[in-house]
Amino acid sequence: MRLALYQPDIPQNCGALIRLAACLGVGLEIIEPCGFLLDDKRLRRAGLDYHAQASLRRHSSWTAFQASRATEKAPQSRLLLLTTGGDRPYTDFAYAPGDILLLGRESAGVPAEVHAAADARLVIPVRADCRSLNVAQAAAMALGEALRQTGGFAACSPGTAN
Repeated sequence: MRLALYQPDIPQNCGALIRLAACLGVGLEIIEPCGFLLDDKRLRRAGLDYHAQASLRRHSSWTAFQASRATEKAPQSRLLLLTTGGDRPYTDFAYAPGDILLLGRESAGVPAEVHAAADARLVIPVRADCRSLNVAQAAAMALGEALRQTGGFAACSPGTAN
């Protein structure tokens, strides 16, 4: 199971997702360009002290990310887009251990090309008078459900929430 961030805009959300990925033992893919400088100092600050524990890969573009997926030795993983334009609630989806949960830019989501490349478009239902959740909150919800379904929490020990 992996998370992928498409051109993240907000370093604090990126930091929260680095921490989430590190704590839950999932890989994190960052598809650039980002809306902030993505140097090691800023990543460490945004991710607190979890940067060293995160399995983080950077891709210079959407094309580079897709090329990386095509050359992986593991079986082709499914790309699952979390989007307000999704056609299936995230809780009604059957996840697999090799899935990649893709999250779009906070300000604009993903372009049509990326939307079309997704194997599934999942939505987190929210009240009609609300637009969307914070990207880090959405990732935590969907990743939690995916790990629950696939037994991915087995390697984690009970911890404390801070």
